[in-house]
Amino acid sequence: MIKLIDKQKIIIMNTNEGKSQRQISRELKIDRKTIRRYLRQYDRKKNDLIKTKDPDKNLILIPDIVSKPKYNSSLRKKIKRTDEIISKIKFYLEENRAKKVTGRSKQAKAKIDIFEALIKDGHDIGYTTVCNAIREIFREEKEAYIRQEYSPGKVAEFDWGQVKLIIAGKLTVFEMSAFTAAKSNYRSADIYYNQKKESFLDAHANFFEDIGGVYSQIVYDNTKVAVAKFVGRNEKKPTDELLKLSIYYNFNWRFCNIGKANEKGHVEKSVEYIRRKVFCRRDQFDSYEQAREYLKK
Repeated sequence: MIKLIDKQKIIIMNTNEGKSQRQISRELKIDRKTIRRYLRQYDRKKNDLIKTKDPDKNLILIPDIVSKPKYNSSLRKKIKRTDEIISKIKFYLEENRAKKVTGRSKQAKAKIDIFEALIKDGHDIGYTTVCNAIREIFREEKEAYIRQEYSPGKVAEFDWGQVKLIIAGKLTVFEMSAFTAAKSNYRSADIYYNQKKESFLDAHANFFEDIGGVYSQIVYDNTKVAVAKFVGRNEKKPTDELLKLSIYYNFNWRFCNIGKANEKGHVEKSVEYIRRKVFCRRDQFDSYEQAREYLKK
């Protein structure tokens, strides 16, 4: 928004310093159309002031020349804060939470980083709007939660978490898959080099073999290997990998709402619990296979 001091600079730079509209635009980072409008207004009011000999009219024209810029807010376009943008902001905030849990808080996105990511994705939105949206999301998350009750064999939750191990003397970062039964808190985990679809499918196959059956419903967060894309504020489209997996093993899935870690609270705690309880005792191994076998035991 143009302030009175900006209006003053525009007029002074043009009339006193003889700078062109293009030069003023480049130096003040103000659109040339805006500069042209204020200079025309100034010239018109100044000419009126010179021509008139009515002292009463002078008292009206002089304040008008130096008045603050005015805006017609009724013609201003609405803020383009769509459901898709809100979903992406919540996705980035959840990414930040995951990074903080795994000791990567310094790599979390600040508000300006989230804004730049949205702009890079082609969204037309302002930085202030992004900040306000983040503030509202945090305010909504302070709501009260009702404890959910589960039946045996009905619901299990899935999540990824990172673990850092020393393999053959070299520090290596692994992705740890974790399943947790919502009713009993039974836990199962495995480690992989990445979160790609092969790891995702293998983790499920091993878990179902481990328990000798399949849960009726698996709950996921917004991991890319499970969520193909966002449709509106809360609806997500599953990936082909998840669709095929659910058809083959005959289970249903449910996605958490973005920023609602409480909707899979069992596995959120399990990732931290397994990593701490298993690898605080030992985190150095001769090979990946040895580390994987140790985790199983």
